[in-house]
Amino acid sequence: MSSNKSKREDEIDEDEVVAEEVELPSVFAGDAFVDSIDYDGGAGFSDVAFVDERESYAILFLVVHAAHSPADSTFVPVATIPDVVLNFLRHFQQCLIDRSSYELLGVYENSFNKITEKFYQKSSWPNPESVVAALGDDDPIFLILYKELYYRHIYAKLQPTMEDRFNSYVNYCDLFNYILNSSTEPSDLELPNQWLWDIIDEFIYQFQSFCQFRAKLSSKNEVELETLKERPDVWNVLNVLNVLYSLIQKSRINEQLWVSKNGGDMLEAAGEFGSRLLYRMLGYFSIVGLLRVHCLLGDYTMALKTMENVELSKKGLFARVTACHVTTYYYVGFAYMMMRRYSDAIKAFSHILLFVSRTKQYHTRSYQYEVISKKSEQMYALLTMCVSLSPQRVDENVHTLMREKYGEQLSKMQKEAEESLPVFEELFLFACPKFISPAPNRFDGSSSAHAPTNHQLRIFLNEVRQQLLVPTVRSYLKLYTTLRVDKLASFIEKTPEEIRTELLVYKHKTRQRRWESGTLLDGEYSAPTDLDFYIKQDMIHISESKGARRIGDWFIRHIGKFDETIASLQRTK
Repeated sequence: MSSNKSKREDEIDEDEVVAEEVELPSVFAGDAFVDSIDYDGGAGFSDVAFVDERESYAILFLVVHAAHSPADSTFVPVATIPDVVLNFLRHFQQCLIDRSSYELLGVYENSFNKITEKFYQKSSWPNPESVVAALGDDDPIFLILYKELYYRHIYAKLQPTMEDRFNSYVNYCDLFNYILNSSTEPSDLELPNQWLWDIIDEFIYQFQSFCQFRAKLSSKNEVELETLKERPDVWNVLNVLNVLYSLIQKSRINEQLWVSKNGGDMLEAAGEFGSRLLYRMLGYFSIVGLLRVHCLLGDYTMALKTMENVELSKKGLFARVTACHVTTYYYVGFAYMMMRRYSDAIKAFSHILLFVSRTKQYHTRSYQYEVISKKSEQMYALLTMCVSLSPQRVDENVHTLMREKYGEQLSKMQKEAEESLPVFEELFLFACPKFISPAPNRFDGSSSAHAPTNHQLRIFLNEVRQQLLVPTVRSYLKLYTTLRVDKLASFIEKTPEEIRTELLVYKHKTRQRRWESGTLLDGEYSAPTDLDFYIKQDMIHISESKGARRIGDWFIRHIGKFDETIASLQRTK
């Protein structure tokens, strides 16, 4: 279930800056919690309540009663499980027992996908209880990891029920209990980097999905509404954030990255837990997970602050997993765009889109090809909006593809008219993440699923509306070196006083913070456009800097296209 990945790398190859250590409470139950779950013969899990008495705001892990009757149970008799699937499950379990990370990589990336395509394209995998009965062994770690794949498959291929959503949450709690509650010594579990990233990614995706599911109150019956009222802690935003922060603290990843840059004893910085690949990578991926969660909540400053120890200018641990690489740049670029730092957003989007276009042939063999392709389409839409709001030079290859995909929309957005706002709205709704609200439901019968997205859309369109005249003013200024204010006013059919206001708007909107060094939030204010001016009395003095055209790149690109055309014609003979 993951993209192709080479052998794991144990050394950190990224320079980082350490943040202040934040002491976070332990938020997970002990092993007794796992044993306390009682599965009542297919009808579902019994209610389980846990409160960590060591802390005042510990997470409460609860499970709802199953909504199905025993007759509707998804229990699959052992005899109906194909031998191929049973052999796969035995091999999967043995790989976990042997702690063979290399074998698990093949199980995860290849075997699971092939069996899914053959047997479970339109149905769920065997129920975990039937798997335990078939194997005759209730190994808790194997069962937790199998459930992780089981519920992820339901989310990907089927429509999860409320019971599935609750049970998947409990399973993630069990998994993080096992990893984080080892107070004396770290777990010896080893999983491939791709699987570790997918665990964090899927955990956040299911949280996001549940928030949207919970907000659609009009489609819920009375039983479901009552269940949601009684279980406000399940997939609660504070619980999710607590998990990610706890993984970061347990792994001491910030301390490791600081030592990697400034020198020091890496073993001392990592500690007993952080020296293990499992904890190190989960901690690092949790940083990217926090970036995503804070963007979903609309807190873009906090999103970039969580990444203050990650230097995008250097090859980091995120580059080991392509999906993590793409996700990191997507959310960093989106946060920059919403903070009106269009130059930094363009830089982020251009970098990752160029990387994806150059490595496209490798992604086609991955199950994540569709995910990466969709994210790329969204980033091209975001890049188009950023370029229209802050015109500047973009890599030739990326610019060509952007023109092919959104050339018509770009032309419309660069016109001074209210008609351009629907284009901005269309592209924003297509390319933005599915925002969520941290506030609990009011249960007044109204649906609030789209309210967070509409709120972010209004903020963005208000910013766009303030600079609708900027492209028109810029187009006239590019034609002159000196221009009288009243003459420009006659061109745009405004009064000289209104034109002075618009010129001030132009100055303000084209001046933005640009990153040069330091953390992602750092930067110096400058005007990234190639056009500048000043007003002396009633005269506008304009200066335009034109960058040298890279003619060599143009010829190389078209020679490559010509060679591809010749090769295609020869194959058709």
